[in-house]
Amino acid sequence: MSGEDGEGGRPRGRAGDGAAVREPGAVEAVREPGAETPRGPGLVETVREPGAVEAPHEPGAAETPHGPAPRGPAPVEAPHEPGPVDALRGRSVPVVIVGAGPVGVTTALLLARYGVRSVVLERHRDVYPLPRAVATDDEVCRILQAVGVYESFAAVSRPARGLRLLDAEHGVIAEFRRTERGAHGFAQTRMFDQPVLERLLRDALADRREAELWGGVEVVSVQEEEGGSRVRFRDAAGCAGEVRASYVLACDGAGSPLREACGIGFEDLRFEESWTVLDVRTPAAVRTWEGVDQVCDPRRPATFMRIGEDRYRWEFRLGADEDPDEAGVRALVAPWVEPAPGEEFEVLRTARYTFRARLAERWRRGRVFLLGDAAHQTPPFVGQGLCAGMRDAANLSWKLARVLGGGADERLLDTYESERRPHARKLILAAVATRWAMTGGQDRAAALRRAAVGAVCRVPGVTRLAGNGLAPPLRRGVLSAGRLGGRFCPQPGMRDGTFDDVLGPSFALVSGAPALTPALRPLAAALGARLVPAHGLGDGGALAAWLRAGGADAVLVRPDRVVLDAVPRGGREFAGIAGWAPLLRTGRAARTDVDARAPSPAEPFSPIH
Repeated sequence: MSGEDGEGGRPRGRAGDGAAVREPGAVEAVREPGAETPRGPGLVETVREPGAVEAPHEPGAAETPHGPAPRGPAPVEAPHEPGPVDALRGRSVPVVIVGAGPVGVTTALLLARYGVRSVVLERHRDVYPLPRAVATDDEVCRILQAVGVYESFAAVSRPARGLRLLDAEHGVIAEFRRTERGAHGFAQTRMFDQPVLERLLRDALADRREAELWGGVEVVSVQEEEGGSRVRFRDAAGCAGEVRASYVLACDGAGSPLREACGIGFEDLRFEESWTVLDVRTPAAVRTWEGVDQVCDPRRPATFMRIGEDRYRWEFRLGADEDPDEAGVRALVAPWVEPAPGEEFEVLRTARYTFRARLAERWRRGRVFLLGDAAHQTPPFVGQGLCAGMRDAANLSWKLARVLGGGADERLLDTYESERRPHARKLILAAVATRWAMTGGQDRAAALRRAAVGAVCRVPGVTRLAGNGLAPPLRRGVLSAGRLGGRFCPQPGMRDGTFDDVLGPSFALVSGAPALTPALRPLAAALGARLVPAHGLGDGGALAAWLRAGGADAVLVRPDRVVLDAVPRGGREFAGIAGWAPLLRTGRAARTDVDARAPSPAEPFSPIH
């Protein structure tokens, strides 16, 4: 599956409107003051355009042959909304987010859900209008549910059946089915258009008083100082401004200037290939199984998927000298569709991407954290580029909220990288392995390897297990203890509402035992955890059965729905409480003023040049 360049990159190549677009991984030079900021068609209503001042309109004003018509009292000018320089002058906020792609806006929405205020600064004025990421999984759908946009997203996306590996003649080597209801309560794969998702997220953000989004704003430096960070920026008119923050989140894409300014390099996972992406709209009959096809042809590997009612994507590994014209495009897609003469076949975009596999060496420096493509880049072959960034948002946001307003130890934030980096690495390597299955070279040994893949996949149950969910659980750690630690608490179907509505936005203690032990109730109270019995939920006993299968009487579920710890069957307390209780400071009362808590000072780093 293709996530293309993850959540925010813009490709190099031809776009439908002829606009130049950026190759993922390229760091753009900061524009000089006054340089024009690119924008797509129209301005998203949820983004304030810096410096925009409407000329006052005087109803009934008219010119006469002798000059202006007589006036009454001078009209009162309607107050104009200030730009970011004025609006943010002298302000301090808990979190500044740099980048308003899906990861940045989702992070702001999650922080708002936990009561934490944020400011999002975005270099572009509008959503980039062309498609990039196109696939998401049920775990990300659960995150979209948490921020209140899943129902709208479901209406503009479509479930996919799964993944097929095809040989060069399009014979099926293996088929990995995805179900319409996975453990998270949603279809395991959904196809969508990234610009549509971004608009849904921005519309949701506009309804949250805890967050504000400023477009056409370029961050030029972040300076750490006593008690916070000073974020300096300039607007589209070249005017300089600044805002103070406790933490700064770099959600600014594969070529992240913030990552560069932090001096953070990459771990190269030794994969780099150039592929050409074709996005097409056509009413013609396209041969599709309503899933994703990976063509395992060492001469011309390819990926194909249906995205919408009449929207399709192909990806081909072409030679450096191959740049297909319209006839060439039709030849490439002929195995799937052959439009009749005169039949509409609109190429929305052709773009050449360099797919890479790499991880930032560090995901934090002082008060700056990397998320999304700024932290990791993956080939798109298992559709996890955007998904990985959304997981970053879910993992870090609740920890920030706990430190800022819940009395937790600041060391809690170190678990963001220790949990997310190994997880992202596994999925990147899975994508590289899938590419290996698609190509595998052209020698005799490669043919034997592809035959072995087909034989393994014909073993009963193998493809069902492989398709049961790509994302592994978090590895065992201080915040993922016990037998079920690091796994997601499932979201079974219920008679009324959803299980996540029952869990709420904070911690939850889910118990399958008739009564909680005396030690667990004060612990739950200290965490602000909701007490949820596993019986009588109207889920057909699914949750109670999951607890029994995991050998647990109760589990403590984190706000991101990951199991923090479990009480073993017949036990009296959580297995790993000695490790996580000091980080969460369960003996301290939660703080309600999230602006009052500032992190300890950390070393400054250089401005962005």
